[in-house]
Amino acid sequence: MELQRNTHHVYRLMYHFVWIPKYRHKVFVEPYREAMKAIIRKIGYDYDFDIQELEIPEDHIHMVIKGEPKVAPSHVMQVIKSISAREFFKLYPEINKRYFWGGKLWTQSYFVETIGNANEETIRKYVQNELIELDSKEKNAKQLGLF
Repeated sequence: MELQRNTHHVYRLMYHFVWIPKYRHKVFVEPYREAMKAIIRKIGYDYDFDIQELEIPEDHIHMVIKGEPKVAPSHVMQVIKSISAREFFKLYPEINKRYFWGGKLWTQSYFVETIGNANEETIRKYVQNELIELDSKEKNAKQLGLF
């Protein structure tokens, strides 16, 4: 990753975020997965968050984002979680009634780590291949069922 510059700073910040829906419901199957991706990407565009990678398995979200020193990771999560929940429930009100009767899409928690320059590519590949890994594990689990 290249160094980034603005008028007063030279920096290199990348964050890996992971967060889950309330009750860890496996809600992000198609068409909900693509809708949520579009919502998060639009939020990134609107708020000038540089989303590098985004993948959504059925029950959690992985995102790699380039950060700026003036924007805290907690602020990024607050904006993305609040707006994405509101927009998602607008598009799919039946999901709110079926899975999220309390009216909240996300748990309060999330995972964030900084990505050093040395392992950036490793994290990017992990996020890109998350669905492939989960699918292969699921297939192997079904094949190994003895009873």
